[in-house]
Amino acid sequence: MKIWFNRWFTTVTHYMDMIRDNEDHRKFTIYGTSPNKDALYLQNCDYAFVEPDISGDEYIEFCLDFCQRHGIDIFIPRKENVLISRRLVEFTELGVKVLVCPDAALMETMDNKAAAYQTLTNGTPIFSIPDYYVVNNINDFKLAYTSLKEKGHTVCFKPAIGEGAMGFRVIQEEMESIHHLFHSGGGYRISYDHACEILGQQETFPDLMLLEYLEGREYSIDCVASQDQLYAAIPRMKGDGRVRELVESVELIDLAHKFHQEYRLPYVFNIQVKYSKGVPKLLEINPRMSGGLHFSCLSGINFPYMAIKILLGEKIRPLKPRFGIRASHLEKEMILKLDDIS
Repeated sequence: MKIWFNRWFTTVTHYMDMIRDNEDHRKFTIYGTSPNKDALYLQNCDYAFVEPDISGDEYIEFCLDFCQRHGIDIFIPRKENVLISRRLVEFTELGVKVLVCPDAALMETMDNKAAAYQTLTNGTPIFSIPDYYVVNNINDFKLAYTSLKEKGHTVCFKPAIGEGAMGFRVIQEEMESIHHLFHSGGGYRISYDHACEILGQQETFPDLMLLEYLEGREYSIDCVASQDQLYAAIPRMKGDGRVRELVESVELIDLAHKFHQEYRLPYVFNIQVKYSKGVPKLLEINPRMSGGLHFSCLSGINFPYMAIKILLGEKIRPLKPRFGIRASHLEKEMILKLDDIS
């Protein structure tokens, strides 16, 4: 079977290896594309191509053409996965199975952090939600900041639509000290005045979420499921530095089950929470494989391959994950083989 990964995180390299090293000894041919010919995951593909740096409907037309020209059986998208979900029927007509939630409205909601918060707040109570505001101009930014400060919160902000830590900042009151300059990264911190100076450059800007900054430990809960059943949920604690730990937290596993019972998100998804005064509060929900999923696979569950089996309608045996595993990772050099990339 031919599997295509379009523009992805570098860590998708691990997911390709896991799919190849599957328990059924099934053979796959892996295709990969990226607008960057030096994207490291292309080195791990059987066939690699440079894709055009385009977006929107034009990109979907490229995807449909790529699937047809190369006889792709399974498409695992990251780029434009919301729009791909909206146009899923066109891939189905080509005989391509796509590892993306078929509920396009749900995909769009979860892709927008503000919309996800609003939906989860109005629906069946599942998660504790941080205090937050959504703003798109400097005046509302200042009002929201003042309100959160009056509640006693340290304030942070991030784009309503974005991935990872892109655009995330914690607002600090005081000027950066010499101690912070020499002894901390400080990359995610910004002064209130500097934030206002930047955001005041335009009358409006894309939706920005101002939230209470949560001081506790952060957890990612990687989940594998069909629409009817959640097969496994692995809470992964972000420790100091690069350390990650798989924790058998009944509280967090129960949150994952409650969420899935209500929203029926299939295949692989990720819930991120952070603790505040002993309460896990929701950061975001990613309706796709997370960038750190390979750590959760140390539990003994091959998440990428299980998701493919669910996509193909195959039976999943009972999964028994291992917990209590602490792990980290090393950088590794790679010599780039450019002759194999078209």
